[in-house]
Amino acid sequence: MVTLLLPARDRFGGQRLSPATGKALARADRSQAAADPSPDGRAQMARVLDVLPRGWPVAAAARQRDSGDAANAVWLRADPAYVQPDINGARLLSYGQALGLTAADAATLLRPLKPLFGDAGFPIDAPVPSRWYLRLPLGAKLPEFTSPEQALGADMFDQLPEGNEGRRWRALLSEAQVVLHNHPLNAERAAAGLAPVNSLWFWGAGILPDHVRTGFARVASDDEALTALAAMAGAKVDARPPSWPGGDGNALFDLRDARDLALLERDWFAPLVSALAQGNIDGLQFDFADGARYDLARSQRWRFWRKPLHSFIATTAGNTA
Repeated sequence: MVTLLLPARDRFGGQRLSPATGKALARADRSQAAADPSPDGRAQMARVLDVLPRGWPVAAAARQRDSGDAANAVWLRADPAYVQPDINGARLLSYGQALGLTAADAATLLRPLKPLFGDAGFPIDAPVPSRWYLRLPLGAKLPEFTSPEQALGADMFDQLPEGNEGRRWRALLSEAQVVLHNHPLNAERAAAGLAPVNSLWFWGAGILPDHVRTGFARVASDDEALTALAAMAGAKVDARPPSWPGGDGNALFDLRDARDLALLERDWFAPLVSALAQGNIDGLQFDFADGARYDLARSQRWRFWRKPLHSFIATTAGNTA
């Protein structure tokens, strides 16, 4: 079985499905779950990952993958970030891996930050240059933090936590920004045409889950939350390939950032529909962020009376699958 995680169907507008894909989807078994209201796709990912206790503790899962020491603490990501001030505030423009930090860069930037967070009782370190962590005591109360994917390009001050707990983290962030703004490494990066690391982004708080389960042997995605938790479930995790790589294993491919239906048709839909028709895979599932799911099987070729779909507009307009 191959499963494709896809964006909401209306994302594709009036783009046309190929005749082969339209025919296969029309003949598929269709169902409709609740649409995913979460900006970070959490509800859709929860359909393929069972996390207990319920939650989305990305920092703890990623820490366990990076260092193996995530037990008995609350973890919070404090990833390196670049924010650009503008007339209305400041916008998050880059973070984590996109900044291209080396291990030496991370160590240099963290050196003056360690006393700041250590005095607050939250030791900071970076087992991976792009992933920085704060260790908090069990029972620590934390506000709700926004994922960087959701905040990217937005005014960061609209994305920071509110309330009493939020004010504490806003104050810590302001102090960290002053330290980073004055760091000589950032002057060197600016001179080299690189984005400075002038802020942090707090997100992904939680404790290590009791268990994470998935039905997939392989998960191919560029989403850090999905891959960190899938790794805990024992799946083989790797980056998403540019096109379907073949094979007949029980695999999940994350295509939620897709916008161009023609590219999806060429690189994914057409080869997978063909492989299903030839019996090279035993099933194909399309899982959309609006809750629609299409389950395709080779035996459905006899449903010849169903009219092919030409686009996703008709199915989304009536809120049907």
